Amino acid sequence: MKSAIPSRNVLKRMKPYSPGKPIWEVQRELGLDRVVKLASNENPLGPSPKAVEAIRELLSDIHRYPDAQAVDLRATIAAKYELLSEQIIVTNGGDELITLVSEAFIETGDEIIVPGPSFSEYEFGGQLMGAVIRTVSLTEDYQYNVPAILEAVSERTKLLYLCSPNNPTGTILSQSALTEFLNSLPPNVLVILDSAYSHFVTEDDYSDGIEFVKAGYPVIVLQTFSKVYGLAGIRVGFGVASPSIIRAILQVKEPFNVNALAQAAAAAAIVDDDHVRKSSLLVKEERLRLYQGFEELGLSYTSSMSNFILVELYENAEQHYVELMRKGVIVRYGAAWGLPQHVRISIGTPEENNILLQALRMILK
Repeated sequence: MKSAIPSRNVLKRMKPYSPGKPIWEVQRELGLDRVVKLASNENPLGPSPKAVEAIRELLSDIHRYPDAQAVDLRATIAAKYELLSEQIIVTNGGDELITLVSEAFIETGDEIIVPGPSFSEYEFGGQLMGAVIRTVSLTEDYQYNVPAILEAVSERTKLLYLCSPNNPTGTILSQSALTEFLNSLPPNVLVILDSAYSHFVTEDDYSDGIEFVKAGYPVIVLQTFSKVYGLAGIRVGFGVASPSIIRAILQVKEPFNVNALAQAAAAAAIVDDDHVRKSSLLVKEERLRLYQGFEELGLSYTSSMSNFILVELYENAEQHYVELMRKGVIVRYGAAWGLPQHVRISIGTPEENNILLQALRMILK
C-alpha cells in the first residue's frame, strides 16, 4: 500500500550528499581485481598507527556507552592547540557540526552565505532549518571574492561559510585577507571556517582560524580526523569556538554522538606527530609530481593547497571520468559542483599516482 504520509516540503528542494563510489562497488560492477581510489580525499598512508593501537586496547569495553562529553578527547585537543576544553565540541565527523550549527542558530527566513563551488553540506543544514541560501561565486581562478561576499551580507544574514583550503578547488583565503574580511563583518554574523585540509597548506600567509577564536571573533573553526589523521571510516571531527557558542551547539547535540573507539583513536592520532608529518610530506611531494604529469599531458589544473587537485578535462570530462573508472581509477566528476568539464583527483601514494598518470596517457592518446 502506498504511503499517504507527506514529508516536509523542504525535502523537495534538498539534494542528499552523493559520496564517491567505494572500491568494492567498482570492482563488483566492472569485474576488476585492482582499483585505485582517488575520489574522496582520504589519507593514502592509512590511519595513524597510534590510533589503531588505541582501538585495539578498547575493544573489550565496547559494551559500555561512550563518554557523552568526550572529556578526554576534548582535553587532548585543548592541550594540542592551547585552548580551553570549553572551547571545543567533538562531533560525528565535520558534517555533524555543520548540521548542529544550523539547528542551534538558524530561524526560518534567516540567510546563510556560502561560497560556490564548495562543500555541499553547508547548504544542506541551512535548507533543513528553512534558511535562505545566498551563494557567492568564486572568481574565475577560484579565489574568494571578498567584496562580493561582503556585499551579500544583509540584516538577515546569520551564518557565513568559508572553506580554506576550499573543496573542490584547493584554493585558500590568505591570513591577511581573512583578517581584513572578519574586521569588515557585522558582529552578529557567525563565520564557520572549515579548515579540514589545513595540514596540507604550504603558503606562509595562511591561518587555520584558531587564532581568531582565541582573539574573540565570532568564528567557529571546523576540523576533522578524516584527512591527515586517516580516520575517515570512524567519523570524528571537532569544532573550536567561544564557550558561549559551544554551549549553544551542545544544546542540540545527541548525547552519544561519537562512539568510544572513535574518541580513543582521535585522542591518539592528534598527538601522532610522526604520522602527520609523513602524511603531509607525501601530499606536498606528490602534488608537485602530479602537476608535472598533468603539464606533460597538456592538462590545465588549479594549484592546490590541499590533498586533491582540480583538473580540467574539457568537454570530454565525464567520458574520461568513466574511462578512468573502467581502468580501475576512481576520481570525482565535477558536475555536482557545477564544474562539468573538471574532475577532482585526490593525491595518492607514488604507485597510485603512477597508475593514474598512465591511465590518463592511454585515454588522452
